Amino acid sequence: MPLNLRPLAAALAGSYLALAPIAASAQGPLETPGEVTYADVADLADSAGLVVQVQIAKMTRVEDARAPGLTSGHGRFYIEAKTRALLTGRAPLGESVRYLVDLPLDAKGKAPKLKKQEVFLFARPVPGRPGELQLVRPTAQQLWTPARETRLRSILRAQVAPDAPAKVTGVRDMLFVPGTLAGQGETQIFLNTDDGSAASITVRHEQGQAPSWGVSFSELVADTSHPPAPETLEWYRLACFLPRTPPAGANVSGTFAEQQQALADYRLVLSQLGPCTRTLK
Repeated sequence: MPLNLRPLAAALAGSYLALAPIAASAQGPLETPGEVTYADVADLADSAGLVVQVQIAKMTRVEDARAPGLTSGHGRFYIEAKTRALLTGRAPLGESVRYLVDLPLDAKGKAPKLKKQEVFLFARPVPGRPGELQLVRPTAQQLWTPARETRLRSILRAQVAPDAPAKVTGVRDMLFVPGTLAGQGETQIFLNTDDGSAASITVRHEQGQAPSWGVSFSELVADTSHPPAPETLEWYRLACFLPRTPPAGANVSGTFAEQQQALADYRLVLSQLGPCTRTLK
């Protein structure tokens, strides 16, 4: 390894050891041209203190013996890149940045040719080392395309909006209350969030109509006429983090029939949200 690479590799070796379980499970790295999903990008954006757009200027292979936690079929590379834009984050960045990234190798052991290509980095600054970044995953680099930039900027805007939905961490309580007429009733599903803020799902039943539902990430009552649209941050918070089955004891509805209705309404919400598809492990 060239002498000028040793300080960065030594400084980040411990970080990559800590990230080794993530690297070992990654099967579809972001460097490949294949499309990643909304959930993939939102996961990375959630965990990154910095999202940076850069143009790769130089790639240097790090010896495998000096790349702890490296996934089979990958190589670790020291990248020097020109800063194009800081999309989110407060750390000061200069005209260039340096970082380590794991890239998939082809059958001949060659990495993709990325010199002069623009990429997004999901990263954090390295304390005490201006201009050096640590990716939140060893593979947290995504090729730039206009479509990917549009989607990424939309996610980042939603995350910093004043009414941004909190991260859902589970189901606290769920309760079905029947209405005064046959076929009427309402299920309230109260959610746990990472910051302790209010979040709830309401499923409403009206006589002769299909059930309707909505979510509120505040103290306001959910608008059951507008469930979250796919590939929005509200949809992601629910589709990707609601448990497939509510925890035991969460269903506090009065009778057995009411408990069954609350459970049916929970399953309705999951069904209409659809799957949270991830291509990155």
